[in-house]
Amino acid sequence: MKKLINTAQSVVEDALSGMAAAHPSLRVRERVVYRASGPRAGKVGLVSGGGSGHEPLHAGFVGYGMLDAACPGEVFTSPVPDQIVEATRAVDGGAGVLHIVKNYTGDVLNFELAAELCDDVQVASVLVDDDVAVEDSLYTAGRRGTGATLFVEKVAGALAEQGAPLAEVARVAAEVDERSRSFGIALTSCTTPAAGKPTFELPDTQVELGIGIHGEPGRRRVPMASARELAAVAMEAVHGDLPLAGDLLVMVNGMGGTPLMELYVVFAEVEAFIRGKGARVSRSLVGNYVTSLDMQGFSVTVCRLDGELTRLWDAPVDTPGLRWGR
Repeated sequence: MKKLINTAQSVVEDALSGMAAAHPSLRVRERVVYRASGPRAGKVGLVSGGGSGHEPLHAGFVGYGMLDAACPGEVFTSPVPDQIVEATRAVDGGAGVLHIVKNYTGDVLNFELAAELCDDVQVASVLVDDDVAVEDSLYTAGRRGTGATLFVEKVAGALAEQGAPLAEVARVAAEVDERSRSFGIALTSCTTPAAGKPTFELPDTQVELGIGIHGEPGRRRVPMASARELAAVAMEAVHGDLPLAGDLLVMVNGMGGTPLMELYVVFAEVEAFIRGKGARVSRSLVGNYVTSLDMQGFSVTVCRLDGELTRLWDAPVDTPGLRWGR
């Protein structure tokens, strides 16, 4: 294993220290990443979190127009309730707090417990479960939460920034999840610092279809194929679950170890597929946003837009991982 770390035990703390040093707009305390500006009176606070190793998700999306705080757990491990309680109370500006939770059993249980403990704060939750690859995987009951988490955080963050009440922010966040679907493909495994070896064995001649962001198994293994063929597999899975129509927000996301050049190759094939179905890519992202350490591969996330969601997506955002319009 070759990784730019000090020790496997300190990697999360060291990374958070570096993030705080690199971004004066952030503040890190007790394993929670906050906006340095603190809560704004009358604004709904947004809190999310999950295991480390998926950067820039979630801490990289703390800032204007997105999250107010993120709770990073150990690598691929849920944050503990104490972190979530601390974050929830710290970002409450009097209008309540929305928890944005990926559908992994540990995340769900710990966020639920934290919400119960925060009896002095009005808390609502939205569950992200956009992955169409499998249901009831190693870490979930139901579908996994993956790339649509970014869409939910961005749209809900914009609405909260505009002063909408908690119930409305939660409703729109849930609508984004309902309108979104994802599918991922792995070319290699990832290597966690603690294990020091690949999470699973995947021959050079094969790829895993429908992989999870923790290295969970997908639908099946098949021989390595062209970008066009693999993009078609992902898009057929998405289209089969949520027919492609109208204006779409599309993200081709790298899993951490895939060159940007290859992601653009995939995006070209995804866009052609969508066009062939009579739909249109109205907004897009290409890059590493919801990663799995050093895994090579990609995921595609699609959201069916309407006028309101497009407006909220276009609203200004200023975070380490996403920035425009400000």
